[in-house]
Amino acid sequence: MSGKSNMKFLYAGIAIALLLSVLAPFLASPNPDGLESAAGGVIEESKMSELEEMEPAVSSPMPDYSIEGMGKGGEVAAIAIGTFAVLAISFVFGKVFNKKA
Repeated sequence: MSGKSNMKFLYAGIAIALLLSVLAPFLASPNPDGLESAAGGVIEESKMSELEEMEPAVSSPMPDYSIEGMGKGGEVAAIAIGTFAVLAISFVFGKVFNKKA
């Protein structure tokens, strides 16, 4: 592949990732995710509620993939920010570990 087609592929991937970040809050299931469901089947309910009430060791900047007080717009913004953060980190790692032969 040429450098130009690689860039088109990269831009298409970024566009798809951002499209998914915008659509995700509207398509996501309100039911607990697989990890929560599995834990609920293994851990006693009293212990589970005790764990849920504990304070986290490190607080999340955007808990539950949301920005408080913004509704669905906050969910879209939080996921888009996370998507950009992952893309930026990937870009930096790519530059740092790029080895040209």
